[in-house]
Amino acid sequence: MDTGFTTVKQFPPSPRVLRHKGVKEKLGLSSAKLFDMVAKDLFPRPFPIVPGGRAVGWLESDVDAWILEQQRQHKLGNPTKSALAP
Repeated sequence: MDTGFTTVKQFPPSPRVLRHKGVKEKLGLSSAKLFDMVAKDLFPRPFPIVPGGRAVGWLESDVDAWILEQQRQHKLGNPTKSALAP
């Protein structure tokens, strides 16, 4: 029986890699602050995009998870655990 509908496969979204500029813009931070947070382990370290290459990036999903964790810490009243706390 033909219902007239076409089945469309839904694929999960492809992982998106953000370079330094994209992360900086997404967070609204300066390069110096982003580098400082990474150095202090307050923000995830980037990974090499190409083995042996110099280009590095972050998965956008990791950056989004970090943002949500900052919001959660703020709501719990733990601003000292927030990387963006002064």
